[in-house]
Amino acid sequence: MNESVEEPAPCEISAVVPVYNEEGNIDDLVKDVHDTLTAFGRTFEIIVVDDGSSDATVQRIQAAAETCPELRSVFLARNYGQSTAMQAGFEHAMGDLVVTLDGDLQNDPADIPRLIQALEEGAVDVVSGWRLKRKDGFLRVALSRFANRLISKTTGVRLHDYGCSLKVYRREVLNQITVYGELHRFIPVLLAEVGARTIEIEVNHRPRIRGKSKYNLDRSVRVLLDLMLVVFLRKYIQRPLHVFGGVGLLLAGIGGAATLYLVVLKLFAGAAIGSRPLLLFGLMLSISGLILIVQGLLGELIVRLLHETGNRPQYRVKTPISRPPQPITKRRDDARLSS
Repeated sequence: MNESVEEPAPCEISAVVPVYNEEGNIDDLVKDVHDTLTAFGRTFEIIVVDDGSSDATVQRIQAAAETCPELRSVFLARNYGQSTAMQAGFEHAMGDLVVTLDGDLQNDPADIPRLIQALEEGAVDVVSGWRLKRKDGFLRVALSRFANRLISKTTGVRLHDYGCSLKVYRREVLNQITVYGELHRFIPVLLAEVGARTIEIEVNHRPRIRGKSKYNLDRSVRVLLDLMLVVFLRKYIQRPLHVFGGVGLLLAGIGGAATLYLVVLKLFAGAAIGSRPLLLFGLMLSISGLILIVQGLLGELIVRLLHETGNRPQYRVKTPISRPPQPITKRRDDARLSS
């Protein structure tokens, strides 16, 4: 006999908290978030996503669920990373508004009501926390400030604190993106592509009391690599031929010019060119350029197929139009061509 699984009820606020080896913080985390949202007076749920912890985090979550009916938990099979854990929380969230925060208690849950009020009063889609007075080491803060300036400059989405996990989102904009890899810190950039507007407000930042920080220099390197990916996705995902074709034409042009120079030497000066390195260099550049152009064309075909067969919308309507759209009819020329 199959047991029926009770579906979670819709609510106004979903608090999504990815955790990894935070056994010492779970009890206070759940209590602080629960007390804050209860006092705020709206229906809510707390979704704690365990990202394959190797300590007693799972047991602490299960124990907390016994006394907190609003707590829901998602246990991932292994450690996938914060972005994947956050995406899992988004997919299980039922709230109209989705709040995210870290599980180390450095984000202050008491700031959640101010974030939500700023979202509603400002008619925006995302409100991001700005840890103006951070309680982290000098090196970490310095690297973070450099990264924030670099990301703001290269993406055009200007924020002071991309690394702050304390944010609130409208459900409808989150549904239009997928977070993976290390892209969680770039969510405002990804959402800007669908027309979402983000603002920042200052939030409290507390020192870590229990547990060990997961930050290391390797993460800074991954941030730079992901920034390259985000810039490419933001500028060229809809037109791959522009980047691959542009570089390909440049290489093919240089290679063709070098080869043409050698051909002129051969025809008019009788010079021997077969053993010259420049000949091989020119041919390699020309071939590489042609390959990149072909890759750009293939990329354009893939993007076209995704748009025609996929379900992802190419745009988001901010305000519905005043009357229903009329059906699009084929032009007579198109009908004649298709017959």
